[in-house]
Amino acid sequence: MSTGNLEAKLTEFKQYLKKMKSYEEAIGLIYWDMRTGAPKKGIAARSEVVGELSGELFKMSVSDEMGAFLDYFVSSEVSAGLLDIDRRIVSECKKEYDRSKKIPPKLYQEYVVLTSQAESAWEDAKDQADFPGFQPYLEKIVDMNLQFIDLWGYEGHKYNTLLDAYEPGMTVEKLDQVFGALREQVVPLLSAIQESAHKPEIGFLKQTFDKDKQKKFSLYILEQMGYDFEAGRLDETVHPFATGLNPGDVRITTRYLLNDVNSALFGTIHEGGHALYEQNISMDLLGTPLCTGTSMGIHESQSRFWENMIGRSRPFWNRYFPELQKNYTGQFDKVSVEDFYRATNEVKPSLIRIEADELTYNLHIMVRYEIEKALFSGAVKVADLPEVWNEKYREYLGIVPSHNGEGVLQDVHWSAGMFGYFPSYALGNMYAAQIKRTLEQELGNVNELVSEGNLIPIKAWLADKIYQYGKSQTPTEIITRVTGEELNPSYLVDYLRVKYSDIYKL
Repeated sequence: MSTGNLEAKLTEFKQYLKKMKSYEEAIGLIYWDMRTGAPKKGIAARSEVVGELSGELFKMSVSDEMGAFLDYFVSSEVSAGLLDIDRRIVSECKKEYDRSKKIPPKLYQEYVVLTSQAESAWEDAKDQADFPGFQPYLEKIVDMNLQFIDLWGYEGHKYNTLLDAYEPGMTVEKLDQVFGALREQVVPLLSAIQESAHKPEIGFLKQTFDKDKQKKFSLYILEQMGYDFEAGRLDETVHPFATGLNPGDVRITTRYLLNDVNSALFGTIHEGGHALYEQNISMDLLGTPLCTGTSMGIHESQSRFWENMIGRSRPFWNRYFPELQKNYTGQFDKVSVEDFYRATNEVKPSLIRIEADELTYNLHIMVRYEIEKALFSGAVKVADLPEVWNEKYREYLGIVPSHNGEGVLQDVHWSAGMFGYFPSYALGNMYAAQIKRTLEQELGNVNELVSEGNLIPIKAWLADKIYQYGKSQTPTEIITRVTGEELNPSYLVDYLRVKYSDIYKL
């Protein structure tokens, strides 16, 4: 095998992958439009377009041409001559090829159309608290995922196959252990907080806040974080999300509630954390399957880090509370920065996950994890979900939704078929706390940087240690390289205990 032949074949392979990424980007743009401003009467036809394009992309991913490329590059003689990064590209493509090859293209296209239509149906169902109206969509989505699992194969629990798609190597056995240990620590801390006499005053958060002013302040904070507006934009939607089309086009959305100053602000910071990751992936990875985050757990570590460990910190508000006061003229004049900091960190069991405090948020994730496990083991049917959901909320958080819109219908994920995704949020919290500890050791006084409004060195450190690598390293490789050890939930427990013991004077 000559070097020239290898280089020529590699160039041909990368051109094929680039074409696939072009389809992927077009599909991503259509999804963004469907979630931000597409006319409702156009959703059905637009879903068919997404289905057609996704079907073509799927066919490319399992084509004989792709198979021939992979057979060539995985042979020991050829593989030995590849650069590490090219070997990683081949490995990622091979994993997806082996997985996708088992799914009939027609079945996959039907699934894409179904989930596209289901997301629109979910918006209406949530708004009207109408679970029976959404139930047929969800039943079909669950049934098709069960078909996929049987085709893909699984080891141990069926749910393991879905988990692996979002967090490679994660299993029910590992999550049961990690979540069990976390819950064991969080529940007593929550009890101590609820018994504390030192509760923050929060009434001033529940005024009427002008939507344009909310947007203005959200844009200001994004700029402070280092979000590149020449490579992205901020839009409004029902459920905030980030879309990374390529490092030069990473769009985020938020939701403005007129009676809540925090919802849009922290939602924007959260999605901004996702966007910083995607905007700072090395351009060397452009057009390859490695030009994305390595896993949803690592991705969520960045959104949760920026939202909570930076955005809800005392140093952050020491710096930005005066700016908030100027933005909302007269509305916070009688509020101290300490009172505002404590109010934004109030711990109180709530019904809505995306509005949950940092401590109880993990319990929201555990509810969804337990339900998804039960769905795919056959212990629970879709029709049972409202009742199961309400009972889990009573058990984990001591509260029960008054209707399905604030209960089982509150999240968009299931309408998109994203089963196995939710655990990523709690894993992200754990990764974030572990990464934060190393960040503080290597950058010095991080609190001082934040209190000065100097957030760019923090972004630069994260870009250097995590963002630039995209998917060229696994989650375990990244967390071990950055922090010196594999995932360790004790850092999150320590962080939560210190923070809330101070706020509630425990």
